Amino acid sequence: MLTAVFREEAGRLTAALVRALGDFDLAEELVQEALLEAVEHWPLEGIPQKPGAWLLTTARRKAADQFRRRARYREKLAQLEGDGVSLDTAEGDDRLRLIFTCCHPALSREAQVALTLRAVAGLTTVEIARAFITSEATIAQRIVRAKRKIVEANIPYRVPAEREMAERLDEVLAVLYLMFNEGYLATAGAQASRRDLAEDAAWLAGLMVRLMPQEPEALGLLALMRLHLARADSRFDASGGLMLLQDQDRGRWDRERIASGISLLQRAAKWRRPGPYQLQAAIAACHAEARSWEETDWRQIILLYDALMALTPSPVARLNRAIARRYLDGAQAALEDVEALAAPLDNYYLFHATRAELLRDLGHDSDARLALIRALSLTENPAERALLERRLA
Repeated sequence: MLTAVFREEAGRLTAALVRALGDFDLAEELVQEALLEAVEHWPLEGIPQKPGAWLLTTARRKAADQFRRRARYREKLAQLEGDGVSLDTAEGDDRLRLIFTCCHPALSREAQVALTLRAVAGLTTVEIARAFITSEATIAQRIVRAKRKIVEANIPYRVPAEREMAERLDEVLAVLYLMFNEGYLATAGAQASRRDLAEDAAWLAGLMVRLMPQEPEALGLLALMRLHLARADSRFDASGGLMLLQDQDRGRWDRERIASGISLLQRAAKWRRPGPYQLQAAIAACHAEARSWEETDWRQIILLYDALMALTPSPVARLNRAIARRYLDGAQAALEDVEALAAPLDNYYLFHATRAELLRDLGHDSDARLALIRALSLTENPAERALLERRLA
């Protein structure tokens, strides 16, 4: 319970403090101190009715303690005690301002995404490194450099004017996409998923659509999120085990969310500017509209993956296409496609898990077992680990 509350409130509190103080490091430090105090008090006193307000008050007090020891005490304290810090703004959520600040074009794209995931979504450096399939040290360096650049370039904390939004749109959508993915299926931690984080990302994506209603990729991303969230209640069994798509109870899928996602896709299509998020949403729609696993239109899904790779070629997209090809052309054809991805995806658990399934289909049980062991070594998600362990057993 505490973890869920912390996840929900930390991003809002960080954003509010960055807006008031203009200092990322100080804001994060105050948030951590407030959370530590909550860990000490809430188990004994109970979670307050308004946990965000409690954390904000505590952060203010911690800041005041620090500023008393600094030369700029009066100036900074006035900022904190005035109207400068609030968890509610006219924009609806300070996090969107923080996202646009982190995604300023003065920063490299890698730094933009890493910093936003850290400051807004509250992901750890380890979690961000897993999302990027890179090292923790690399991500840490990106975040430090990005914070320094924001200070040095005096980058403003605001949602930019509409004419400036377009140049940051790709980065903002990339952040929301990774934030959603981490919530939908966590890369680390005790929880298999963080529904609140995924819902938060979808809420922010909806806010982006309201800000930029004529951007088809914003519509596509929101459609993708809603189509995935429509299946969220059927993804785990009663014991928390991962339920694969073919095993899910489609009667539990949220048809209202599916209809909303498809409607968003239709709106995006009117602009005749297809993009990666629209194509991924179209693939999700193919699954959502199939009345059963056997009725899945694999030919259409493969065509959509071909279009996706033409726009943004990536090893992960090629792997997903190979998975789909298994159900159209058979395990041998799919395995040939998967084997070609060994170099770029050797540290990606799903590559080895997919390879194991295909090898097992073809009767190569010993090789399949080795691939499963390798996959197990590459994931920390408890539900994924449980699934792999069942297959090994």
